[in-house]
Amino acid sequence: MLTMTKGRYTARFAETPGDVMAAQSLRHLCFRGGPGLDVDDFDTDCRHVLIEDAGGSPVCCFRLLPLRSGGEIGRSYSAQYYDLTALECFDKPMAELGRFCIHPGHGDPDILRIAWGALTRYVDDTGVGMLFGCSSFKGVKAAPYLDAFAKLKADHLAPHRWGPRIKAPRVYRFAHRLAQREPDAKRAALSMPPLLRTYLLMGGWVSDHAVVDDDMNTLHVFTGLEIGAIPPARARALRLVAG
Repeated sequence: MLTMTKGRYTARFAETPGDVMAAQSLRHLCFRGGPGLDVDDFDTDCRHVLIEDAGGSPVCCFRLLPLRSGGEIGRSYSAQYYDLTALECFDKPMAELGRFCIHPGHGDPDILRIAWGALTRYVDDTGVGMLFGCSSFKGVKAAPYLDAFAKLKADHLAPHRWGPRIKAPRVYRFAHRLAQREPDAKRAALSMPPLLRTYLLMGGWVSDHAVVDDDMNTLHVFTGLEIGAIPPARARALRLVAG
C-alpha cells in the first residue's frame, strides 16, 4: 500500500469515492479552471494518487493505469492520440501516468519530489519496466514553446524502435518544422513543463510531434521512460526519496 510522508506532504492512494472526487476536482481546477469535476472513462481502471499538505488538502494528483505488457497498450489514454503499434512488443509491465497536476497556488518543489518518490515506490513494488504518458504544454499555440520543442527534437526523440506515429487529426510536427532551429537552452528549460523536465533528466524520450488537444487546452507529447535506462545516480536519488 502506497503511503509516504516527506516534510509537509503525504502521498497516498485514493481509497474512497470521495478521494477520487478530490483528485477529479483538483484536475478540473488545473486543466479547465474553476470548480467542477474532470471525469473520463479511464478513471475506473486507474489507481489514483493524492498528495496532500499537512492540513489534508490535495496539492497534487495523478493516476496510474497498470498494463501487463505492451500488448495491452491499446487500452491506454495515450493510444487515443498516438499510434503506439511499435510499443506492443514491449515485454515487461508498463504503467501509464496520467492527469498529473499540481495546484496552481502551490509552487513548492518538494511536491514534485514526493510525487516522483511515490512513483518510484510504485514502480519498484510492481516491477514496471516503462512509465509513459502525455506531457502537456498549456495552451494550443506552439509559438511560446519553440525552443522547448527544438530542444526535444535535438536531444530527446524516441528511439526508432519505440517511436509513436501520428494518429490524432491535429498535430504539430515539431521535429520536421524545427529541423533547422537551434534551441536556446535557457528559454527551452523555462518553457518546459516540470514533469517533462524530470522525465528527460532520467533519460525519458518523446514523440516527434505534439497533439493539439482543444478539449484540455493543451499541446502534449507522448513521453516514455524505460526504467532500466535511468542513470544509476538518478535511480539512487529517487529511492532515497521513496524511502
